[in-house]
Amino acid sequence: MKIVKIQVLRGPNIWSIRRKKLIQMRLDLEEVEHLPTNKIEGFRENLERLLPSLISHRCSEGVEGGFFQRVEMGTWMGHVIEHIALEIQTLAGMDAGFGRTRETKTPGIYNVVFSYIEENSGIYAAEQSVEIAHALMEGRDYPIQECIQTLKEKRERERLGPSTGSIVQEAVARNIPWIRLGRNSLVQLGYGVNQQRFQATITGKTSSIAVDIACNKELTKKMLEEAAIPVPSGDLVSDEEGLERVIQKIGYPIVLKPLDGNHGKGASINVKDWETAKDGLVHAQNYGNRVIVERYITGYDFRVLVINHKMVAAARRVPAHIVGDGEKNIQELIDKENLDPRRGYGHENVLTEISVDKDTNELLEKLHYTLHSIPKKGEIVYLKSTANLSTGGTSIDVTDMIHPENITMCERISKIIGLDVCGVDIMAENLTQPLKESGGAILEVNAAPGFRMHLAPSEGLPRNVAAPVVDMLYPQGKAFRIPIIAVTGTNGKTTTTRLIAHIVKNNGYRVGFTTSDGIYIQNTMLTKGDTTGPLSAEFVLKDPTVEFAVLETARGGILRSGLGFSYCDIGVLTNIKEDHLGISDIHNLKDLTKVKRVVLDSVKKDGWSVLNADDAYSMRLMPDLDSKIAIFSLDENNPHIKKFAKEGKITCVYEEGFVTIKKGDWKIRIAKANNIPITMEGKAKFMISNVLAASLATYLYGFEIEDIANSLRTFIPSAALTPGRLNIFKFKKFNVLIDFAHNPAGYEAIEDYLKNVEATKKIGIISGVGDRRDEDITECGKIAGRMFDYIIIRNEKHLRGRAEEEINGLIISGIQESGRDVSYEIIPKEIEALKHAMSMAEEGTFITALSDVVSNAIDLVQEYQNKEILEEGKIM
Repeated sequence: MKIVKIQVLRGPNIWSIRRKKLIQMRLDLEEVEHLPTNKIEGFRENLERLLPSLISHRCSEGVEGGFFQRVEMGTWMGHVIEHIALEIQTLAGMDAGFGRTRETKTPGIYNVVFSYIEENSGIYAAEQSVEIAHALMEGRDYPIQECIQTLKEKRERERLGPSTGSIVQEAVARNIPWIRLGRNSLVQLGYGVNQQRFQATITGKTSSIAVDIACNKELTKKMLEEAAIPVPSGDLVSDEEGLERVIQKIGYPIVLKPLDGNHGKGASINVKDWETAKDGLVHAQNYGNRVIVERYITGYDFRVLVINHKMVAAARRVPAHIVGDGEKNIQELIDKENLDPRRGYGHENVLTEISVDKDTNELLEKLHYTLHSIPKKGEIVYLKSTANLSTGGTSIDVTDMIHPENITMCERISKIIGLDVCGVDIMAENLTQPLKESGGAILEVNAAPGFRMHLAPSEGLPRNVAAPVVDMLYPQGKAFRIPIIAVTGTNGKTTTTRLIAHIVKNNGYRVGFTTSDGIYIQNTMLTKGDTTGPLSAEFVLKDPTVEFAVLETARGGILRSGLGFSYCDIGVLTNIKEDHLGISDIHNLKDLTKVKRVVLDSVKKDGWSVLNADDAYSMRLMPDLDSKIAIFSLDENNPHIKKFAKEGKITCVYEEGFVTIKKGDWKIRIAKANNIPITMEGKAKFMISNVLAASLATYLYGFEIEDIANSLRTFIPSAALTPGRLNIFKFKKFNVLIDFAHNPAGYEAIEDYLKNVEATKKIGIISGVGDRRDEDITECGKIAGRMFDYIIIRNEKHLRGRAEEEINGLIISGIQESGRDVSYEIIPKEIEALKHAMSMAEEGTFITALSDVVSNAIDLVQEYQNKEILEEGKIM
């Protein structure tokens, strides 16, 4: 048994539209294919002993212990591995929950699919689930606790912190999309021009000056003091002389903390003598030379959270501590406290496990205690000098107890410092009285305050403090998405995408679009190559200048990692034809339809799915789609068009030479096809089909008919604008057509066009694509035999796993089946094949070069064209 491949799906995919985070593991069971679990001695017992918590998996039996029943009756190892992968994630604090295991059409090869919370943890769970299965089959021990601890560590390295995560969760609850920028806590909410960014609790609206002020404790204290805000008396020191001077002025007890410190690092509190004060100075200077020395204010440690200058929560923070029972020593009491189910590793639970560190040992030393000391019954022993939750502290919500005067003061502080998200640290006996009465003081003002103490206090009401942050970033009525039109299908995707983008741009939007030749922002190519996958879509959606996205979405990206967006406004399906079959478990058109429909399933409910009424497989999707549906056809009398007309629905048809929108029986003519350059004077039917799709999609979005018509008339096809899409180069004696056609449907479209082309001789330059089925390569040869008078067979640059002789043999076989006696020759190199074709061209010859990669051919033909122009100029 071995893992063939592990894929990480990050968006809507063929397994689920709603569950976007899935691991797809391709598993070869090898000899285990013939060993269901009931045939493996002791397997169930070993499994139950290692992972007893699997009893909660109900499986298809629908009862507790259902999965163990399946194992007892006999199930396949892929199914077992799915459940193991899910359970070890759950035990590591990541309750993933969704799984599917399906056998492929290759015997013994399974796709094991399960959800994940953090990507690297999901991959590790996949790998270890197979290792665990091996160990169980062989009856050997497996270090399950080590595995779970590793999963926890991977999770903590990768996951968003509790503050960042809470804002993301609130955004998701409001259907606001988000993108993690890099591997840290920098996050983008929304798309394009409507995006907002934040990192931890610093937002794009946070003033950098305000952050600088908050980080400068001396300046903060001065500004608050000048604004009549109570602060502890004290000063800044950098040596023992200065320390002595300040102590003489303010007296004991004191607090020492580094000027540029945070999270309580380097702080010493409640210092009551000179020796301890000197030690505190040395400790603070480990984090910075300048040290704040202040009068120690007695009372409790409070944090008040102010967002958008409104108080939203308050909590009393208590440092990590244990309470003596007169029997157990301090280490035993720590261990007991860490058994509290609310405590966990890192941020997995409400509270964090208490660890023993230098701070702990120093505090115990001051009490003349060690970890082996036994505190008296009821004695509280503090283990940390600060009340941070990340070091094991606890919090008590006191939001409803804070005095109105203190609320006003904290809101005023946020404006004095200038922070949109502001944490105010207060030391006081209580917050129910104004500070001037309780004798409390403001200790610090924090930029990027943590939310965890408010989101999940150990006592009191949780507060959804993420909500006011999202309210601030997206006040009511502010858009967070940009319009998205996604285009998928077998043929015509790129041209349709470019047409739609052209129409959108002409309507005043700054458009970003992806195609099989590059990513464009407002017609400027920013990235070259096949950019039809999720990363390219994300590139456009991350661009802060983009107002409208048009995304070509190919099968490869969907299968590899899902869609790069959660949903779109309009999904266009151009057609479903034989191409790329026999790859990635896509063996027939039914399989291919399942892939393409992912785009349509991701159309929002009040959006539109645009389908080709001339394509049978596209039409089969209609009953299952949740969105509104509109269809297009080259035939006004198509049965589906007629049915839609009866029902008063919207269609787009080619009738009497016009591209026409139909609403029921009413016709709104957009433009005559022979006035739309991309249709080659109406001769290229497949281009008219692309125009129908683009016209219908943009009309449904809401663009005016006249604006669509003007855009179609100004979309001039060329090698620069539409590379490899019916590019025609005119020479004095002959013409050259270069097209991306590389499958039978594409060849048939070219055949249909060439019927309308008058030529003394039609020469074709063709090649087979190695990762297509035998019958597809042969069929291309057969169509070529029908449409060309002479054929040059060349080789693609990448043979994709086949030998030249094998591919050429299939093409020749197809040519011979065409029913015509067509001459052919083999010239392996593309450039040589083109040069030869042009050298043998006679007056009136029409050369057609069909290729999966067209850039080299275009460059060569343009070079020859330029030479001819220069030579003509010399003659003149």
